[in-house]
Amino acid sequence: MSTALLDVHLTGADADAALRADARAGLTADPKQLPPKWFYDARGSELFEKITELPEYYPTRTERALLLDSVGEIATASGAHTVVELGSGSSYKTRVLLDAFAKAGTLRRYVPQDVSESALRGAMDALEEEYPGLELHGVVGDFTRDLGRLPRGGRRMIAFLGGTIGNLLPDERAAFLAHVRSVLEPGEQLLLGTGLVIDPAVLVPAYDDAAGVTAEFNRNVLRVLNRELGADFDEEAFAHVALWDAENEWIEMRLRAERDMTVTVAELDLTVAFAAGEEMRTEVSAKFRPDGVRAMLVDAGFELTRWWSDRDGRFGLSLGTAL
Repeated sequence: MSTALLDVHLTGADADAALRADARAGLTADPKQLPPKWFYDARGSELFEKITELPEYYPTRTERALLLDSVGEIATASGAHTVVELGSGSSYKTRVLLDAFAKAGTLRRYVPQDVSESALRGAMDALEEEYPGLELHGVVGDFTRDLGRLPRGGRRMIAFLGGTIGNLLPDERAAFLAHVRSVLEPGEQLLLGTGLVIDPAVLVPAYDDAAGVTAEFNRNVLRVLNRELGADFDEEAFAHVALWDAENEWIEMRLRAERDMTVTVAELDLTVAFAAGEEMRTEVSAKFRPDGVRAMLVDAGFELTRWWSDRDGRFGLSLGTAL
């Protein structure tokens, strides 16, 4: 009999309301923009998995290798009894963390958090078989607002990997890290994965691959709006754009209208005009410098306890301890 717990704080109705609010706000903004979380329906998730296997896309394999090299030290330095993973899905990184913390002898509980109830149920079913005796407590929710619903107790370490923090704008990052700190007790920890600033000649192709997979991924947000909100975007009339913003030190992904057009979003009773050449931002992927990561953590109320990076300086893992 299963003893795993699953708390659901985000329903399909919640997601629909959020999509409607984001689409209305973003399509009526100047310049237009859409949040990157709406890339990830089933097709978008499949496309992203393909992206991670592309020769140009170094972030996933770099973080994976760094995590494998460092995870024993991470587990020893942390000593956490509870590992919380934000945006866990069913990823490979989960097992790397669990194996290391189990080997260190401290692991008692794993708390995966994700927006997808089905993904969490599938992952927890598999983990229950693979890790008998491990307490499992899943949380379906939005990491930007539902962290207060994470189970407490048991000396926790929250893992936020994949460089996902780079998808947040500076004010959003600061608010998110402050939110994380507010739900942790002094001495509990945050393991943060950050992409680092490198040569744009390597960085930009990671978001603009020769095979065009990232372009399809980018346009997938339009398919989501067409399906979920009755929009009539001509997906092929939008070109994929990826560029390096040196001032903000982030990659911007945009969709550029190739011609003048008018788009109707039936479910929002909204008509949106695009001029030829107009660009709509769909993602920011900020890259960081080690001193900037330290400052970001300190500002949120953490001490940078340990830092790990690959030999090429492409990715960083930081262990911050709540003060």
